[in-house]
This record gives sequence, structure tokens and C-alpha cells, in this order.
Amino acid sequence: MPFHRVRHASRSLATLYLAGLAGVAAALGAAMPAAAQDYPAKQAIKIVVPYAAGGSTDQTARVVGKALSTELGQSVIVENRAGAGGSIGNDAVAKAAPDGYTLLVSAAGPLTVTPHTYAHLSYDPIKSFEPITLIATQPLLLVVNPQLPVHSVPELIKLAKSKKGGKLNYGSFGTGSAAHLAGEYFKTLTQVDMTHVPYKGSGPALVDLVGGQIDLMFDVFSTAAPLAKAGKLRALAISSKTRSPQFPDVPTMEEAGVAGFEAGTWFGVLAPAGTPQPIVQKLSKALNAALKQKEVRDSLESQGAAIDGGTPEAFRTFFLSEYDKWGKIVKTAGIKVD
Repeated sequence: MPFHRVRHASRSLATLYLAGLAGVAAALGAAMPAAAQDYPAKQAIKIVVPYAAGGSTDQTARVVGKALSTELGQSVIVENRAGAGGSIGNDAVAKAAPDGYTLLVSAAGPLTVTPHTYAHLSYDPIKSFEPITLIATQPLLLVVNPQLPVHSVPELIKLAKSKKGGKLNYGSFGTGSAAHLAGEYFKTLTQVDMTHVPYKGSGPALVDLVGGQIDLMFDVFSTAAPLAKAGKLRALAISSKTRSPQFPDVPTMEEAGVAGFEAGTWFGVLAPAGTPQPIVQKLSKALNAALKQKEVRDSLESQGAAIDGGTPEAFRTFFLSEYDKWGKIVKTAGIKVD
């Protein structure tokens, strides 16, 4: 075959090859919006909660999940994957397919505290997830077993100082959780010695607190408040800047004499890293709509929560600032988990 014909044939093949690549690229580009447009037609959406059932994160996930199901027209199920300060559930979502069908509803601890307390984690809190929407923020209640002979924070401090060697113990919903950090912060500011007892969620910890197996706990408002109102626990203080309308007689930690004490937690929805942005944006829009539902607002506000919402970008900015803040506190407190 003459050289010019070979060269012409080569050019024709190259042209066809490039045209084919362009067609594939165009098809892929068109497929992404189509996938987002059809989402979530494939299957039920699974929300993973990295704590045991019955706790505040679980309650929040179920309320929001039900509303999200209404907004998207698809079933939403909640799966509890508790343990290791929330890292087991977080790891499961980090390794899930980034298709929008596996989501994480996490409290602050597993994302902003646990990474600073565990020497090795199988996920990266910043790189492994796509922030979608910040749901709400919530204060903590300092509650004690009613049999403990204290009715105020000063009385608790006095009792703790009389029981040297960490004889008073406080529960938390996991090592590195907001409840754990609040307890350590309290110890630092008041110079008392108490023993930390971690649980796989707020629910199991509260069962033991009511039963007298542990003495006190800084617990999320939503789960501690009903027990305090029922007289099964005694509320001594709230961790927010202002008093709660539901407990007007319960002072803030500042008012109770612990200067500088302010703590709490927050709840957010995240997806595995790599989830297509059209799906992330669709989920964020649906979640913001869900947070406007009266049933959702009434439920969250009854738990003492301040409802947030907002864009994925706003949540990412908030999350990174919280990550840095709690990292400094963990370092100061010297909290480490092997």
C-alpha cells in the first residue's frame, strides 16, 4: 500500500478513535445528571447511626429520616452500628459505595473528637466524607442519680473532692464523645477526680445511671431531659449560655459557678467521599425541606435542639472549625485511646 494511503488510513482510524472517546465522554457526562435526576429510584436509602438505638443521635436520625423519605418519595431505613466511640459506624459509611444510598447521621464526637483520641482510624474524617447538611445543635444536661446526695453543682464538687481516688464515676456515650469531653473539661476546671465509664451510646449509659451503676453524666438534652422531668434523674445544670425554657430553674454551668464552661454536640448528615455533587445537592435540598416540616421542628425543638440546615459548603466550613477546636481541647486534656 502506498505510503500516503497508509498515512490517510491511520488518520482515519485516529479520527474514529477520538470521535469514539468523545462519544463516551459525552455519554458519561450525560449519565451523571441523569443518575442524579433519577435518584433515588434504585433502592431504599440507608442511614447509619454510629451509636446504639435510643440515644439522641438515633432519635434525631429517625425523625429526620422519616421526613426525608417523604421529601424524596423513597424508603429510608436507620441502621445502628455502635462501638469504638462511633468509629465503627463511620468506617462502614466511609467504605460504602458513593451512590447516595448509604448516608451517615453523626454527632460531633466521631468526626471532631475521636480522630484526635485514637492513634489509628480506618477512615479520615475530612477526606472520607461529603458533608451534606448540618441538622441541629444541642446542649448537654449535667444529671445525677437521685440517690446521690447532691442538689447543686457546688455540692457535687464538694462530694467529688471528699471522695478521692476517682470514687465518683461519670458515664458517656463513648470515649471521645461530647459527653466524655464535657466530663474531662469539668474535672479540669473544678480540680476534681472522677472515673470515666464509656458506653456504646447514650441509651445504655442512661440505663445504668438510673439504676445507680454510675453516679452522673453530661448527656444530650433530648435523652436526659425526659428522665429528669420524670424524676428518674436530677438535673444540676445545663451546658449552654442560657437556661432552657423547659428547665427554667436549672442554672447554666456558668451560673452554677464553673466559669468558662460551655459544651454541647451537633448532628449532621454526610455521604461517602466521591458521591456525585448533583446527588449531594439534591439530598441537601430535601433535608432542608424536611427540617421545615412542623413535625420535625416540634420534635427537635422539644429536645432542646436549635435547628440549623444550610448548604453542604456551610456545613463543611462549620465542621472544619469544630475539628480544629476539639483537637486543641483533646490535646490539652491529654485524652488518648489505644
